[in-house]
Amino acid sequence: MNTAPGTQYPPAVVPDRLFDDAEAESRWRARFHAKRLSVPDWAIDAPDVNLYVSNASGVWEVYAWNRATDEHRQVTDRPNGTMHAFPSPDGAWIWWFNDTDGDEFGSWVREPFAGGAAAERAVPDVHDGYPAGLEVGENLVVVGVSTDDGSQLFAHADGKTSLFYSHEDDAGIASMSRDGRLVTISHSEHGDSRHPALRILATGDFSTVAEKWDGEGKGLSALEFSPIAGDARMLVVHERRGREELMIWDVEADTEAEIELDLPGEVAASWYPTADALLVAHFHQGRSSLFRYDIATGALSSLDTPPGRIGGAGVRPDGSVEYSWSSAAQPTAVRVRTPDGTDSVLLEPPGERAPESAPITDTFVEGIGGQIHALVSRPTDAPDGPLPTVFSLHGGPHSADEDRFSAYRATWLDAGFAVVEVNYRGSTGYGSAWRDAIEGRPGLTELEDVAAVYDWAVESGLTDPTKCVVNGASWGGYLSLLAIGTQPTRWAGSVASVPVADYVAAYEDEMEQLRSFDRALFGGAPDTVGAVYRECSPITYVEAVAAPVLVLAGDNDPRCPIRQIENYLDRLAKRDLPYEFYRYDAGHGSLVTTETIKQTLIEVHFALRAVGLR
Repeated sequence: MNTAPGTQYPPAVVPDRLFDDAEAESRWRARFHAKRLSVPDWAIDAPDVNLYVSNASGVWEVYAWNRATDEHRQVTDRPNGTMHAFPSPDGAWIWWFNDTDGDEFGSWVREPFAGGAAAERAVPDVHDGYPAGLEVGENLVVVGVSTDDGSQLFAHADGKTSLFYSHEDDAGIASMSRDGRLVTISHSEHGDSRHPALRILATGDFSTVAEKWDGEGKGLSALEFSPIAGDARMLVVHERRGREELMIWDVEADTEAEIELDLPGEVAASWYPTADALLVAHFHQGRSSLFRYDIATGALSSLDTPPGRIGGAGVRPDGSVEYSWSSAAQPTAVRVRTPDGTDSVLLEPPGERAPESAPITDTFVEGIGGQIHALVSRPTDAPDGPLPTVFSLHGGPHSADEDRFSAYRATWLDAGFAVVEVNYRGSTGYGSAWRDAIEGRPGLTELEDVAAVYDWAVESGLTDPTKCVVNGASWGGYLSLLAIGTQPTRWAGSVASVPVADYVAAYEDEMEQLRSFDRALFGGAPDTVGAVYRECSPITYVEAVAAPVLVLAGDNDPRCPIRQIENYLDRLAKRDLPYEFYRYDAGHGSLVTTETIKQTLIEVHFALRAVGLR
């Protein structure tokens, strides 16, 4: 369906093919059709019980892998896919989140790892809602639910379910100790969900054991408790020195040990099974790497992963590290590194491997707020001289573009576009000040950085200024619509997928967790700082739009709801300029391969027409 009920918007053009050349047409589609899978997650007490997600069926679904028998089976089979699942500690059960058509609203269900029985509601007497954390122990389950009324946290033990925490602000289950005695909740009772505080509760009576909040603008993230029963140490990310760093907090002794690593950028970590070391994931300038940190000695040892992106990693009971890796040129592989340093492929998906693509290069541009890092890709057979260019803006906003394999980026390159990805202010991995610089003025701040990189791209000879398209999804889609209205002379077209288009209406309809995020980002709700919301909203600048616009949206999207997009389109319809709309039956994006291909086809074909190449 391309039109809203009762409303006619020009439907997006869906061509049969993107390229006349059969080989080129086959290559770009093959990258999307290639089977992929995630790093396996295993049951802590039954490490042969593994789960991963894969698009092997054409839809991203959950798969079970019995390592003892090497048997793989598809667990879930839903029209819009399933991404969130994990095994119970004893390996007996698979837990997965059951929403409706991608709307993210639902409940946790479970089914036997061995199969043979239908999924059942996992925690009785817990109402449906948006997920806000879940921890499963031997005799206790704690689960968080978010609704328009706020956050509710429940405990289930001995056949009974009880509410142990409720608050109108955002909160969630963060971690539970190995023996189930302690549970950590992340909360924003201080009014800032972007910089949460932590509270440790004793699960016997849910009394408070410890509290930690580092103050305004300094968040704390609980990663996980020690994997050893009786060990009350918890791994935490803090930002006391202006970037994300690690510490180990003994919540019962109320002692903490900050871990200062001689590494640029930012880090996260998980425990080795023996709890005497950490697997450190390091992110710096669009690339990630892995290290082993010895807690007793402080020694940091590189695992020598190649430059690129680590998509996930974990340490097996024998000390082997399993991880996902890719680069812009090389497709994703799930690999294993043994303690003796041998590195090999762990799992090979069925079918042909994705065709390779072009590498990226880095550029650093001085902007109003400091040095901006951008990733630049050129078509391998590009002619000399300025190129049509797509500025592909990441979502989040608290995320970052990376040196990772992307079938989507590769398609733009195949179509003859240079691709520029900007890690604008608001991006993660460049320190707290860079991430938080958009507070009070989101959208417009990021676009100042995009403009600086745009100017560099034109001045360097990379980009033809008459053939530039801005695109993105989610927050990137929001920026794309805001750019076409606030920077109309720069862009030949805008492609916005699942965007925020009318921020006041989006706030009214979005999930409560995002309202809480927006209040922290904007400095309040629209009824208190309405002028800021309007200044930073794409719908405010519709009258200035001067180039074609393509909008793609999901009917069931709780993050960027459909009504506010229709508001923008209604205003755009009054303008005498071309625009197109593609509406589909899913939530915040699609997990279906054929749908992803269709949307990519629509987007690139639209851009080629916008810059006059079709």
